[in-house]
Amino acid sequence: MISRKNLGLLVLILIVSAVVAVLNPRFLSPVNLSNTANLIGLFGIFAIAQAFVIISGGIELSSGSVIALLGVIFVDLVGNDAMSPLFVALLVLALGALIGALHGVLVAFVGLQPFVVTLCGLLIYRGVARYYTEDATAGFAFGASFPTLEWLTTGRVLGIPNSLSAMIVIAILTGILLHRSVYGRTLLATGRNPEGARYSGIDTRAVLITAYVLCAVLTAVSAIFIAMYTRSISPASHGNFYELYAIAAAVLGGCSLRGGEGSILGVVLGTVLLQVLQNLVNLLGIPSSLNFAVMGSVIILGVIADDWLVKRKAVVRQGKAP
Repeated sequence: MISRKNLGLLVLILIVSAVVAVLNPRFLSPVNLSNTANLIGLFGIFAIAQAFVIISGGIELSSGSVIALLGVIFVDLVGNDAMSPLFVALLVLALGALIGALHGVLVAFVGLQPFVVTLCGLLIYRGVARYYTEDATAGFAFGASFPTLEWLTTGRVLGIPNSLSAMIVIAILTGILLHRSVYGRTLLATGRNPEGARYSGIDTRAVLITAYVLCAVLTAVSAIFIAMYTRSISPASHGNFYELYAIAAAVLGGCSLRGGEGSILGVVLGTVLLQVLQNLVNLLGIPSSLNFAVMGSVIILGVIADDWLVKRKAVVRQGKAP
């Protein structure tokens, strides 16, 4: 059942879309809708990934750098005739899992702050990506073609981009995991009250590590889709600020930066709203640099709204207390 918060977000999306359509009818053109749907799929996957870490009470600041690093590795190895695209994809997913496990261990066992761990990751992975390509743009050789891989990542079925279909499948699976499984309940409990969860018998360290691994693996999936979409990657700029986009979508979708709260449907709706807003910026001829202002505004408004809701719930509880 859709929550009141998600319903409000859906209504906001419809209102903003209606306003954009009135201001510029091109918004409803098949080409624009198809491109927007594709971007929702591409960005939605790593936004869902970010949600798991935020719900655990952490933050993932290295998403964009991970996408750059895994992207250049994927593009480079796929062009190697000695390796099959499937093997390369599995290798990239394994590297993503390794990165997530490293982050999780540093947070859960070493006791480092998620902000510090992932901020260092942001710098390290970006630097490694630039070193790997010698600061050159990585891309497929002229005339290189991978029909099956290209169809799976950039193709369309009945006009619907496969990236969007992949995001929907991932959203359904992760939604079941978060809202209908024991792990989901333990993750929410860990994010809400780590000490209480630990005293309840929950292995909070394992829960945290799993959250970071899930985040990194989904980010690796996104890296593959984005690499096939762009077909060339500049390691110095590829994926820049993607982590902020993911955080904005998650916060807008109801994930509390305090941890312990959030929904996958909300993150998807947050991604849709951000893409509609960016589409508005493009169609109305507003400078594209304002995209960052939009994301910053969304994050601060989301934090303010979350703080207000927490205080309001506290007041309501006190009013009901005997």
